[in-house]
Amino acid sequence: MEQNTTTDATLAHQRLLDGWLTIWNGDYSALNDIVAPEFALHASMLDGGDGSAVRGPDGLVGWVAQTRAAFTEMVFTVEVGPIIDRDQLAIRWIAVGTYGGGFPGATVPVGTAIRFTGTDILRIEQDLIAEYWVNSDVHVLLATLGVQF
Repeated sequence: MEQNTTTDATLAHQRLLDGWLTIWNGDYSALNDIVAPEFALHASMLDGGDGSAVRGPDGLVGWVAQTRAAFTEMVFTVEVGPIIDRDQLAIRWIAVGTYGGGFPGATVPVGTAIRFTGTDILRIEQDLIAEYWVNSDVHVLLATLGVQF
């Protein structure tokens, strides 16, 4: 019986996406099953960096944990996608949660509801996420937090 490689690829990409959301929702147990050892981030960071300091699964977890630290009950869900093109997977996501305190420059009270969106592009290599490009509406998050520029 011949395998349907399109279906197999779609299932593999869905497994990676499910694990990716699990990581962003604070459960890091799937990390080594879906993230390549040579993982690389490409992003505009709040400190002005380009994300190149975030490398490998441990670097990703450190960055995700740092992102989540100022928010409680933060949940990421997929709004659009996944859109799959060969070794690329793209999604548009929504993050909702509650401000828990500690974000530099925030002037809103703890307990303020937050909501912002973004787009992830993931490059898949050997059934693992090898590269990640993120573009998020961080300006919406900063405005919600009352950060002054």
